[in-house]
Amino acid sequence: MTDKAVATEILRQLGGNVFIRMTGAKVFGTNGDNLTMTLPRNNSGANRLEITLDYATDTYNMRFFKYSKARISLKTGAFIPVKIKEIRSFSEVYCDMLQDIFTDVTGFDTHMPRIIGFNC
Repeated sequence: MTDKAVATEILRQLGGNVFIRMTGAKVFGTNGDNLTMTLPRNNSGANRLEITLDYATDTYNMRFFKYSKARISLKTGAFIPVKIKEIRSFSEVYCDMLQDIFTDVTGFDTHMPRIIGFNC
């Protein structure tokens, strides 16, 4: 699989465009065998998600984390380096578990609920 193909498949398994609209995830990226994204404010406090394909087991590793970029303190003028705080991580995640884990951690639904018996 090409770099883009792995990321595209992970996004498809999450729900594709419906996932993007429902969750507000943005700034998608890849560096080969993964998909990274920026998350809006959510229950976990994570603002980034990285999903990596483990070729050996054909499963995924999911890592939710909070990323704070490097900056200069306005009060002290001191340099504050990049901070990465691990929120939750999961290994050996099968494709049919991606949406449920995402919802459990963030509180965001990944798809529209079906309403049965509703007439417009």
